Amino acid sequence: MFERTTRSLKLTDAGEAYYQTCQRVVNELSEAEAVLAAQRTHTVGRLRVAVPMTFGRTHVMPVINAFCRRHPDLHINMTFADRFVDLFDEGVDVAVRIGGPADYPASLGVRHLGNERLVFCASPDYLQRHGTPQQLDELQQHRAVAYERVDGSTTPWRFIAPDGRIASRTVSHALAFGDSEAQLSAVAAGLGIAQMATWLLQEAEQAGRVQVILPQLALDGLPLYLVWPRKKQLLPKVDALLQAFRQLTIR
Repeated sequence: MFERTTRSLKLTDAGEAYYQTCQRVVNELSEAEAVLAAQRTHTVGRLRVAVPMTFGRTHVMPVINAFCRRHPDLHINMTFADRFVDLFDEGVDVAVRIGGPADYPASLGVRHLGNERLVFCASPDYLQRHGTPQQLDELQQHRAVAYERVDGSTTPWRFIAPDGRIASRTVSHALAFGDSEAQLSAVAAGLGIAQMATWLLQEAEQAGRVQVILPQLALDGLPLYLVWPRKKQLLPKVDALLQAFRQLTIR
């Protein structure tokens, strides 16, 4: 490594090569530490977000778009899936969940965003052709457009009973869809009556393609939660996204 004489000490060629390699490693470590420090104090890096498919497209994406404009140095990976997403196994920073437990483990941060509002709806064309039901029992005379679960069963209709209790009823359906946007499309096309969440109906109702019926039977549906690994909230990028989600409203 060294060449020694009585008057000097200098590196050999091998020693010089070793020194240059070590110098590069030290510089790279310094750069890595600087990057890590910046990510701890600034909104830079990568964020992985998981959301339900339809709700994610209609309600979460406007929040994400505005967030990305404010933080151009962040890289966002979005997962759209109507399934349970394990935040730790899949490396997710923030997730929106529809439904789920009322109590979450201490390792997770949770914010209740609100509850779905379930209403019965149909297209003006369908109601003109078949009449508008005025009470619950009249629904059995109409075509039902149901939501089909993964196991092949359909979601029962839920409603406020005359005695104030929440009741449910499995309906004989003419059509069933495993996708809520397809279900809404069928309703807007005049193919029957469905019970759906108001957040999904909002645009179609404003456009006059569907209208709410039997408002006295409306009731709260599933809760919506914002969930994140609690320790990750210490990262500015995660905390900034959690603050951005305060704009999200459930109607």
